[in-house]
Amino acid sequence: MAFEYAPAPESRSIVDIKPSYGLFVDGAFVDGNGAAFKTINPATEETLAEIAEADEADVDAAVQAARRAFRSWSRMPGKERAKYLFRIARILQERARELAVLESIDNGKPIKESRDVDVPTVAAHFFYHAGWADKLDYAGLGPNPRALGVAGQVIPWNFPLLMLAWKVAPALACGNTVVLKPAETTPLTALLFAEICQQADLPAGVVNIITGAGGTGQALVGHPDVDKVAFTGSTDVGKAIARAVAGTDKKVTLELGGKAANIVFEDAALDQAVEGIVSGIFFNQGHVCCAGSRLLVQESVAEEVLHRLKRRMATLRVGDPLDKNTDIGAINSAEQLARITELSGIGDAEGAERWSPDCELPASGYWFPPTIFTGVSQAHRIAREEIFGPVLSVLTFRTPSEAIEKANNTPYGLSAGVWTEKGSRILHMADRLRAGVVWANTFNKFDPTSPFGGYQESGYGREGGRQGLAAYLKGGQA
Repeated sequence: MAFEYAPAPESRSIVDIKPSYGLFVDGAFVDGNGAAFKTINPATEETLAEIAEADEADVDAAVQAARRAFRSWSRMPGKERAKYLFRIARILQERARELAVLESIDNGKPIKESRDVDVPTVAAHFFYHAGWADKLDYAGLGPNPRALGVAGQVIPWNFPLLMLAWKVAPALACGNTVVLKPAETTPLTALLFAEICQQADLPAGVVNIITGAGGTGQALVGHPDVDKVAFTGSTDVGKAIARAVAGTDKKVTLELGGKAANIVFEDAALDQAVEGIVSGIFFNQGHVCCAGSRLLVQESVAEEVLHRLKRRMATLRVGDPLDKNTDIGAINSAEQLARITELSGIGDAEGAERWSPDCELPASGYWFPPTIFTGVSQAHRIAREEIFGPVLSVLTFRTPSEAIEKANNTPYGLSAGVWTEKGSRILHMADRLRAGVVWANTFNKFDPTSPFGGYQESGYGREGGRQGLAAYLKGGQA
């Protein structure tokens, strides 16, 4: 490179991480009955805090607190509920730097992503849903729509605070109360959000946050007094949740895995497409359910696209998540790093050709370089299974129909991208791609006004937009 970037670290001093955290139940922090566990910084492997683990009794206490709060919260006029959501949104903005730093420390993602993408979008979701709170009669979801009751929400570790906002904001706007379980590896921003609820004077019990691992989530999903289950995470866990709630009256939304196709046609603006490819797979270390992990590029430009892609990848900076120059941070856990490493090794064994730019990985923490595989066929496991890391499989096509066939050759159906100068081709592809979201000449763009969700093994239901409200409402009588 012609020059080197000087380190530009964000200060950790803005964040006050407590030695230990309890559960947030009925408006207060309380001790959990289960054994405490540790949350660590994936970039350094240092222990950040001890976290309480909720057992079945703790889950029951949180659900009962939410049930009591529901009686008054659901009857509160929508314009009054909106005031609380607006207040939370403003506090999120005021504490944005603190939240961004804490998210990067606990999750491993680059500070420029948590600062510029995650936290602003979190605030936007609360602002947007605050606007809906007194307008539910006009959402087109039936006359006099009513809240469901208590929502049990389980969120993943890849976007801890953003996934919280996707679920909590619409639930509260519609008059529901919430019991939320964050991922065991990334609980800290959810617990800071609990403090924000206190700061906003949110009535006790409206939001409850319980921490723990899979057993805690199972207890929440299976609790008989939970009316609505919302889950984002792996397809295997989503299937288990679907089985657990089968035969009950619980409403369910599942946002699960993906193996998205990012399709580049020969007439695309190639430099723009390369930026979209990089954003599609290397954003958040590839820890994105809708990541463009399969690149389908038209044969006539495949060589040129790969040349430009490799040149662009060579400029990516891997390292300290709190450095403002960092493009790719740490893998979230040793377990996830092992899975990425295993599937990449399988790609080698199956005959695909691996390439990564030269980059020096830190000695401690969990790291994986940005990687592409060429010579990939649809039969390769790296083209079929969700790796959930910074690994791109490259395939080629000749015609639009071949691109559609290859893109749809997956059990998933969460997202896709199309790169072309022809608007008619974009519409043609979008109409035939079996994906809940199709981006045109961009990738990984989110807005609270737009619904997001998938088909097939990517789950069902939508989050965001007017359509996302339907998951938290039932129609009544005028």
